[in-house]
Amino acid sequence: MKKIVIVGAVAGGATAAAQIRFYDKDAEIIIFDLDDTMSYAACGMPYAIGGDIPDVTRLISATPEDFKSERDIDVRLKHRVTKINRKLKFVEVLNLETQESFKESYDFLILSLGGSPIVPKTPGLDSTTMFTLRNLNDMKKIIHYIRTEKPQSCVIVGAGFIGLEMAENLDKLGLKLSIVEKSPQIMNILDVDSSELVEKELHDHNIRIYKDNFITKVEGRDIELDSGEKLQADFILMSIGVAPSTELAENAQLSIGETRGIVTNEFLQTNDPSIYAIGDAAESVDFITGDPKRVPLAWPAHRQAYIVAKHITGVEVLFKGLLGTSISKVFNLSVALTGLSKRVLDESKMNYSTVTQTSKSNSGYYPDSAEIFMKIHYDSFTRKILGAQVIGAKGIDKRIDVIATAIYAGLTMDDLQALELAYAPPYSSPKDPVNMAGYRAK
Repeated sequence: MKKIVIVGAVAGGATAAAQIRFYDKDAEIIIFDLDDTMSYAACGMPYAIGGDIPDVTRLISATPEDFKSERDIDVRLKHRVTKINRKLKFVEVLNLETQESFKESYDFLILSLGGSPIVPKTPGLDSTTMFTLRNLNDMKKIIHYIRTEKPQSCVIVGAGFIGLEMAENLDKLGLKLSIVEKSPQIMNILDVDSSELVEKELHDHNIRIYKDNFITKVEGRDIELDSGEKLQADFILMSIGVAPSTELAENAQLSIGETRGIVTNEFLQTNDPSIYAIGDAAESVDFITGDPKRVPLAWPAHRQAYIVAKHITGVEVLFKGLLGTSISKVFNLSVALTGLSKRVLDESKMNYSTVTQTSKSNSGYYPDSAEIFMKIHYDSFTRKILGAQVIGAKGIDKRIDVIATAIYAGLTMDDLQALELAYAPPYSSPKDPVNMAGYRAK
């Protein structure tokens, strides 16, 4: 009988455990997590703060009791794994409630370590109210603060997915908002022209934006920026990004890669074949270039969990790499991307061409059509699709998913012309915007 120990009980860890149990009815499975909640939908937290999800318990998909009664999986929350002994194959664990330490042996160890919010060292930061948003406890603290203290203003540091989703949801609550972003553009994973569309949407909703800037000093409500600008806010939300939690792996001398994630092979094994790494702290490869890549999103964690479960139970399924397909709601816009951006392509010195297409989401005579901006990069010689960004108010998820599928299948720009996509006036046009991008690339 195999014994599997899993560190981390959110998306990757909980999914891996459930999948292993599906394929192996007899394995002993133990999960440790230092938080007091497991298997919750972290992506829903901004919308719970904004009030779209009034019952925050709906974000929790399972409890330790569920896992025990339904799957015979032992989940131990408020337990920190402090050390891995690779030679003797056991982990040392600290019970955070009793402060007692013990050892737990394993045949296979799965590390789903996640990450921790980046908070820069800033003079005076401890003089103000500051939040990060990484787990349910963070979310509950923010909700409690807003309900009890009734703040009027907030400075959001970082203009990535979480920062912009939080801007929309805090705006719903009536707060006056400013965004401080260190890079020259918001959502710096986008191309500049795509980023400008998102920035306009923020301006249209009276969000003040300070690019090429960072906080140099804080004194209570007073916030000073690198540019000399002075802001005031009741609280700060740090949304700069997430650093992979790799200390446990590093201390066990597991290989750490260029992205600061734990290096894994096509089966998500580390340099120790009995130890796997999945999720935010795992480094994989880019689907297109084969370069090291780490994508701290839900889809990779779930897919990696499946592949690890299959491998442990005797079936080899390859993890073929990451496209980084993602989508975010920013007020009235949906912002989606997949594959390589212009910046990455330029850095890789790849020969590529680009087509941009502005179309209606569906038939223009139908009442609720909206404009779609689509930008696709493709190999200048093979014409294979390398990456895309799609922005608009309607039908964005459909188009980015088609293009992500096309990249995975190795299709060319010319193949986009031939895709037989669903059409009726409320949904598309006889030639879908994806088709039109293919024709335009001719």
